[in-house]
Amino acid sequence: MTVPNYITIFRFILVPFIVMALLSNYVGAALIGFIVAGVSDGVDGYIARRYDQRSELGAYLDPIADKLLLVTLFVVLGFLKELPVWLVVIVVSRDILIIGAVLLSTVMANPVEMRPLLVSKANTALQILLVVFTLADMRFEFSFGDGRMILVWVVALLTAASATAYLLAWTKHMAGYEQNRK
Repeated sequence: MTVPNYITIFRFILVPFIVMALLSNYVGAALIGFIVAGVSDGVDGYIARRYDQRSELGAYLDPIADKLLLVTLFVVLGFLKELPVWLVVIVVSRDILIIGAVLLSTVMANPVEMRPLLVSKANTALQILLVVFTLADMRFEFSFGDGRMILVWVVALLTAASATAYLLAWTKHMAGYEQNRK
């Protein structure tokens, strides 16, 4: 266990508190919790790189913590009718697709090495921005006008593009596996 792993575990622990804050209408606390989670993600990555505290456990925990936080907030914000349900379905479906593909390739004894794609990094950044805009709008009653809806559509398109890119890479990986077995 390294310091970055403890920080990542802290992010896991933050998720239910952020959800409870949102569901209890303490949106300011949820926004602060989300920002703390985001900052802790940057801090754990910095410490891991700077002090050579990278670990195999951390390589798995970090993206799981990130996805758990984002997917959970998308679901809750959809439940609260702050984000369109169709967007929540797209975001959650993409992550289920990726997890299913990784599990299937592992079960078939052909594990796929998952590296974040550029489109996926852009997608995650815009998902985070959308959550921050949504929480800020809920808490401070900002009016982002059409900006928030434009961001919703950009996130939807990037999520679909990211899912497609991962699916194509996975299909290519699995096709190579089938050819190598013959």
